Amino acid sequence: MKRIAVPISDNRLSEYFGGCNYYEIFEIEGKDIRRKTLEIPSVNDVSELPLWLEKQGVTDVITFKVNKNIISLFASKKVNLFVGVQQNFPEILIDEYLQGKLESDEKIISELIK
Repeated sequence: MKRIAVPISDNRLSEYFGGCNYYEIFEIEGKDIRRKTLEIPSVNDVSELPLWLEKQGVTDVITFKVNKNIISLFASKKVNLFVGVQQNFPEILIDEYLQGKLESDEKIISELIK
């Protein structure tokens, strides 16, 4: 089973990973969404989010922009990170994920790691 976290602001993917109102976490089994929950992080700093998400059982994170230090924290936790994803409604993003069409934007990643 996969657990995919999407940071949300104004009902869409948040511009910044740590600057969201809450996370929608989708439980995926095969090609089916089994459950969706809304979670508000209980952390004080954005650098604590990877550990918090790991404790939630998250296997994948969909985001637009994220601090380069956070990228390495996710890598150390073996959490898949999709970066530079178009800011859209979470259900559309999860549908793209399920269809294998969700990809990171190399241009955004390059800008973030400069």
